Amino acid sequence: MAQILAPSMQWQMKIMKNSTIASPLTAKMWNSLVLNPKRKGMARSTKFRVYAVKSDNGTINRMEDLLNLDVTPYTDKIIAEYIWIGGTGIDVRSKSRTISKPVEHPSELPKWNYDGSSTGQAPGEDSEVILYPQAIFKDPFRGGKNILVICDAYTPAGEPIPTNKRHRAAQIFSNEKVISEVPWFGIEQEYTLLQTNVKWPLGWPVGGYPGPQGPYYCAAGADKSFGRDISDAHYKACLYAGINISGTNGEVMPGQWEYQVGPSVGIEAGDHVWCSRYLLERITEQAGVVLSLDPKPIEGDWNGAGCHTNFSTKSMREEGGFDVIKKAILNMSLRHQDHISAYGEGNERRLTGKHETADINSFSWGVANRGCSVRVGRDTEKEGKGYLEDRRPASNMDPYVVTALLAETTLLWEPTLEAEALAAQKLALKV
Repeated sequence: MAQILAPSMQWQMKIMKNSTIASPLTAKMWNSLVLNPKRKGMARSTKFRVYAVKSDNGTINRMEDLLNLDVTPYTDKIIAEYIWIGGTGIDVRSKSRTISKPVEHPSELPKWNYDGSSTGQAPGEDSEVILYPQAIFKDPFRGGKNILVICDAYTPAGEPIPTNKRHRAAQIFSNEKVISEVPWFGIEQEYTLLQTNVKWPLGWPVGGYPGPQGPYYCAAGADKSFGRDISDAHYKACLYAGINISGTNGEVMPGQWEYQVGPSVGIEAGDHVWCSRYLLERITEQAGVVLSLDPKPIEGDWNGAGCHTNFSTKSMREEGGFDVIKKAILNMSLRHQDHISAYGEGNERRLTGKHETADINSFSWGVANRGCSVRVGRDTEKEGKGYLEDRRPASNMDPYVVTALLAETTLLWEPTLEAEALAAQKLALKV
């Protein structure tokens, strides 16, 4: 009988019915079967596992062994997975190439090209787009010295293509004034897990709704927590890769999760968030679950999904920093529409003034107030220094855009004295 990849219980039953021996094969089981072919044993069944089927001539499917094969004793070559952002500005694309030896810095990697007409980033008659390696992470899927490579995209003439937001962010973060302020970012990425065929949240009855929000946030239990294995697998994959992930939790809406990246300095924040999103896409792919970064995946009395961005500068973290934070908030209020227009598609469905959000059309701030545009923590107020939390960015925001805009607005942009005085009066700020 032919070897079968069994993604469901129905396939498992079919294999068992039509074959004499059918059991999931792990690397350890392979060795035990070869050493002791008469030994009988069944391993724990999981939903997505390569099944070994003994055929008439005794051949065994060794796909799992090959996937886990360590090639380092046999070659110095490694596999580099080049990752870039596609034409929608939120989709991640990737392809692999062999590198002759392990590398430690992106400058050691060659540039590469791809077909931009297939990603919505170039016309068919001039489709070549060039990838520039920018950041390296360890590959948790292939292991060994294999790597993931975050790239940005350019025309053959060396101009950044329109969807390359990293280029502009790198310019802002290389400004001497910005560098001297050592901008820290902590980004809270919320996401929703959907059932594959129906695109309905994981754990929800198909075509129906679970009980109202309340019992699900940071909860445990089969009736309250849906997708914990995916969250945990992603957590460990990020740690392995070298992503500065700092925590994770179940969110208010069932089937929704969050993880935090940071504190990260400057352009590193965007690199780490994009790589973490790639890992999450790969893990949900393997689990047979759909990842959604829609800011309001379910209409009605359900929380949306944001990407709250915590931000501080050296001056904010030092004595007298609270006055610096208030000045930053003042600048942010004056550029509210500029920020909103760059904070994610569909964000108007989320920023309604309900479900722990501020209304999209107005700017507000407060201490410990999750219904404001910008929140300042109680500890920051008490200590007179710390950070602010911009609660406006949507879950599908581009971290390069958001972090660069925050740095630009608070460190490089200067309002007129009249505008500053008016905004201070409106927000009751004394700076």
